[in-house]
Amino acid sequence: MGPMIEVDDKVSIPASEVSFSAIRARGAGGQHVNKVSSAVQLRFDIRASSLPPEYQQRLLRFRDRRISSDGVVVIKADEYRSQDRNREAAIERLVQLIVEATKTRAKRVATRPSRGARQRRMDSKTRRGRVKALRGKVDE
Repeated sequence: MGPMIEVDDKVSIPASEVSFSAIRARGAGGQHVNKVSSAVQLRFDIRASSLPPEYQQRLLRFRDRRISSDGVVVIKADEYRSQDRNREAAIERLVQLIVEATKTRAKRVATRPSRGARQRRMDSKTRRGRVKALRGKVDE
């Protein structure tokens, strides 16, 4: 098996499942930016990947503009002037996206407001009511 991209301590994906294409970077850079393709576009097909099914489901449900409707992650990296560094940055962002999408939130445990909190709430409502009561018309 070829080189692997580590996602977390349990999951890694073969580098062969990630495709790169060199594209021209946008923005300033004079003559150089117009002739060098130093930006990198990473493509990763979620459905065709070897990610565990639950990771795939989570990623496909994750709301992120980098994930297209047909389940392909497209990441563009152009912050560095070197193509290699942009490639690394794109891989880093892909891993970050997968980790973010597969994070599990802790279940919320329902709690009741303390007696003090209830008392403070009632006090503030009473105070507010008094302020509003004073807003009526003034009799001479």
